[in-house]
Amino acid sequence: MTLAYVALGSNLEQPAEQVRAALAALGHLAGTSLLRHSSLYRTAPVGYADQPDFINAVALLDTRLPPLDLLDQLFAIEQRFGRERSFRNAPRVLDLDLLYYDDVIMGGPQLTLPHPRMRERAFVMVPLAEIAPGMLPGVGDVAALAVGLDCAGVERLDDGGEPQEKQE
Repeated sequence: MTLAYVALGSNLEQPAEQVRAALAALGHLAGTSLLRHSSLYRTAPVGYADQPDFINAVALLDTRLPPLDLLDQLFAIEQRFGRERSFRNAPRVLDLDLLYYDDVIMGGPQLTLPHPRMRERAFVMVPLAEIAPGMLPGVGDVAALAVGLDCAGVERLDDGGEPQEKQE
C-alpha cells in the first residue's frame, strides 16, 4: 500500500461541486483508490486577495502510480476541469497539489516531497489534520502544526456546503 495525500482547492464555477467532482476523479485514477477525504473548508485567499474564497479539502489515496506519474495525472485532472495558469495565486477552477507520498522525501524541478509550503498553510494543514492528525515523516505532528497556524478565515462546512455550527 502506497499512501499519498492530495490537497484540492477551487474558487470558481461552483467551487464545492468542483472539489466534490475532483474527489470522484481521484478515485477513478488507474491503480488508485480514494481511501478517505476531509470535510470541505471555506478559506480566505492567500497571496492574491482580490478573488472569491476557496473551497479546500485533502484526500488520502492508495496508489500504485509512482510520484511523478501521479503528479502528471493530477495535472491532467486539472486540465479536464478547465484549469488555467494565468498568474501565481490566481483564481482557479481546480488546484490539485501532491502533498505527501508515502515516506518519500525528494526535491526536483517537477516535484518536491513533502510539499515545501504545506506546513505554513492553514488551508492545507487543517483538513489534513482532520484525516491524518499524527506524525508524517518529513512533515511532523500534523495536528500540532495545524493548531500552531493562524486559522482565521478557515471554516469547516457541513455536507450541504454550509458553515458548521461551532461546538461550545
